[in-house]
Amino acid sequence: MNKIINRYIFREIAFPFFLILFVLTFVLLMGRILQIMDLMVNKGISVLDILHLVMLIMPSFLMFTIPIALLVSILIAMGTFSADNEITALKAAGVSLLQIYYPVAVASLLTFACTMIIGYYLVPQSNFATKKLLFELAAQNASIGIKEKVFNSDFKDLILYADKIPANGEYMEGVIISDKRSMEEQNTIIAKKASLVADSKKMIVKLRLENGSIHTVSADLKNYRKVDFRTYDLILDLSTTLATYSEEYKSSTEMTLTELLERMKKPGLDGAAVRELAIEVHKKFSLPLSCIFFGLLALPLGITSHRAVKSRGFAVGIIIVAAYYLLRIGGEALAETGRLSPAVGVWTPNVLFAVAGILLFYFAYKELSPLQMISAYSGRNRHHR
Repeated sequence: MNKIINRYIFREIAFPFFLILFVLTFVLLMGRILQIMDLMVNKGISVLDILHLVMLIMPSFLMFTIPIALLVSILIAMGTFSADNEITALKAAGVSLLQIYYPVAVASLLTFACTMIIGYYLVPQSNFATKKLLFELAAQNASIGIKEKVFNSDFKDLILYADKIPANGEYMEGVIISDKRSMEEQNTIIAKKASLVADSKKMIVKLRLENGSIHTVSADLKNYRKVDFRTYDLILDLSTTLATYSEEYKSSTEMTLTELLERMKKPGLDGAAVRELAIEVHKKFSLPLSCIFFGLLALPLGITSHRAVKSRGFAVGIIIVAAYYLLRIGGEALAETGRLSPAVGVWTPNVLFAVAGILLFYFAYKELSPLQMISAYSGRNRHHR
């Protein structure tokens, strides 16, 4: 009988979980849809590359949507059981709250394991792969966007003109560049030949100019300087092309736990960098563990006789999630500034919600409200006096 009840409760949690997970992930993806449409329409990126990009950013979304979907689905399932008097029937049949919690605990552990795997393996790799893909797309778009006999302004503070580009597009001839990167003086670069060179390790794209000269005029138009060159590399800022100029090394969100710990051991890091790495280390465990605490908290909160169980469960879930992530953002901000240690800043929301979940579960197990527990405790103290 217990197996039938466990399967029934687990099935009632699973259906809203996957539905809410899909909806929340889609909503987060809609926040990026304008950028994605810009890549397709204005930047000429292919649909396959766009799909590849969407697949790479999905793990980062799932890290947040899985715990939220679990919390709301348990609230909805328990609320439905309570509204249909199924909780009362189970208790009358001798099924305790601990037995009801068993399938909830299994669901919490499964989502914890899934989120742990995603955060430990997939998120760092997908974040770094996203950066590499955006760089490749930016480099590709830079070469595609340059047309002969057209003034190109896709690069920040640079205007590029090429007189002739062969059919294969490997190089340009008769190149003129207006360089406005310096406020004090303006440079005009003239070269017979130029080609784009992508450095995938340093994540930069260079415009390699050959056989040309740099003409510099001061801001007051009183001084003029000319420099001839055989080869000159001009680093292109692709921020206006695809907003993806990246550092040579991995950022903290692109590192695995092992890489984070190794980076923290390197000498010469300042306090801010160490705190950033430490925060990311703690987040790899605290975010997945929120599934356990959410499951513990959602069971007693979901047991209610309210009729509008679905809307109420969703509303309560949003309130809990908002409170949790507000505490989390505030704690991480204080940890980044050094006012709190990274462990305290990251783990405080989990500790608070774990304590709240244990207390509410105990009240539900004893079938007492918090006010009844307080009054009973006060009466016991008066009796002892």
